Amino acid sequence: MAETASHSPTSTDSGHRGKAVGISIAAAVGGFLFGFDSSVINGAVGALSGHFGLGAFLSGFVVSIALLGCAVGAWYAGRLADGWGRRRVMLLGSGMFVLSSAGSAFAFSVPDLLLWRVVGGLGIGIASVIAPAYISEVAPASGRGALGSLQQLAITIGQLVVLSSNKTLAGAAGGSANELWFGMPAWRWMFLVGVVPAAVYGVLALLIPESPRYLVLTGKYDQAASVLGRVSGERDPRAKVDEIRNTLRKEHRSSFSDIRGPRFGLHPLVWAGIIMAAFQQLVGINAIFYYSTTLWKSVGFSESNSFTTSVITAGINVVMTVVAMLFIDRAGRRRLLNIGSIGMFCALALTALAFSHQQGSGDDVTLPDPYGPMALVGANAFVVFFALSWGPIMWVMLAEMFPNRMRAMALAIGTTSNWLFNFLVTFSFEPMTHKVGLTWLYGAFATFALLSFFFVRAKLPETKQRALEDMTGDTYRRPERGAQ
Repeated sequence: MAETASHSPTSTDSGHRGKAVGISIAAAVGGFLFGFDSSVINGAVGALSGHFGLGAFLSGFVVSIALLGCAVGAWYAGRLADGWGRRRVMLLGSGMFVLSSAGSAFAFSVPDLLLWRVVGGLGIGIASVIAPAYISEVAPASGRGALGSLQQLAITIGQLVVLSSNKTLAGAAGGSANELWFGMPAWRWMFLVGVVPAAVYGVLALLIPESPRYLVLTGKYDQAASVLGRVSGERDPRAKVDEIRNTLRKEHRSSFSDIRGPRFGLHPLVWAGIIMAAFQQLVGINAIFYYSTTLWKSVGFSESNSFTTSVITAGINVVMTVVAMLFIDRAGRRRLLNIGSIGMFCALALTALAFSHQQGSGDDVTLPDPYGPMALVGANAFVVFFALSWGPIMWVMLAEMFPNRMRAMALAIGTTSNWLFNFLVTFSFEPMTHKVGLTWLYGAFATFALLSFFFVRAKLPETKQRALEDMTGDTYRRPERGAQ
């Protein structure tokens, strides 16, 4: 691609950065859908429980069953992406979420609602794997951390938008269970709004180029060189194509044989990815975003104030994710994860302390002064540290820490682990709130945050500014003494 050499380095680099950012944003809309789906149930769960007569068990199951669909979608996404291409799989995820949003909005029974929640989960699970993988494959190594963080930024924006939408719709109707337009209650409109971003995601998937690594995999070397030259800013795209061909030549279709190792049947690096993905959920972040409105109502906030508090929390999440994007390629992944683990531990411990002074139980809980404000500060401080670290960095590292030969399978397993632990935490949160109380729950989350600190220091490699082709099985080694 001679045209790349004809421009000055400054203008070329600037143009490539712009193209890479634009394409990465388009791919990250899948993350927006992820965030949208994870929080749309937040404002609807109370009205759903009343409309369908759900108890604590069924209410938790309706919220969390989509996550089982996410796990299945994530498991198969890598293999579908290698067979169909990244763009076609994005289209599949878009279509599934359109169907889920419309189906959930018009659900007439609990089994019907559960079906559409699972369909949406399949689509979100697919998007959660494809977006970070695609971004890591088109982004230059020097900016891959920030661009990979767009996935988490899109998730947080999706959460903010849907919580704002839920607040607006519930406010217009005078409550989420009240009738809004055309004889439909506000909670049905909350789901129906999701059709719009899902359709946008499908359109954007048609406009972005295919991943250069998939193009090389399918023998389309000229197209791959073109994408590498135009988007990734490779000085010698033909040489890069040859490099990718050499790594792929040593590979075959991803299978369990690629990830086998001496540690309980898996390569240690795969276990590191699984455990990292589990810790991201075990600190309790989605207990905040799935149940925050219900939680704040339970401690004395009005429905309107609960929605407002949830929106503020989502806004903090967006801002701090942007801050993480600014520092991830400078400070490094491990340093930010360590900071986040300690900050989350302190914030969650404060929240647990606040709830240890709750009065009442079950749905009739209040927090006397000053413990109500203390719980609010603790919960939002937790979101600050999570968004600065474990929120975006987990997705970045899953997409870049594995060698090419195992990346698709390892990424699928890591993401599936994330969704399964998401399900575990989400499904158990409401019943456990009634059985053991919020003090013990937030205390458990704080414990996992502390354990995550020691896990990062002992087990995770630093991947800052390393090319994907440089990642090998030897990437996994005990970090050097003094490494951050």
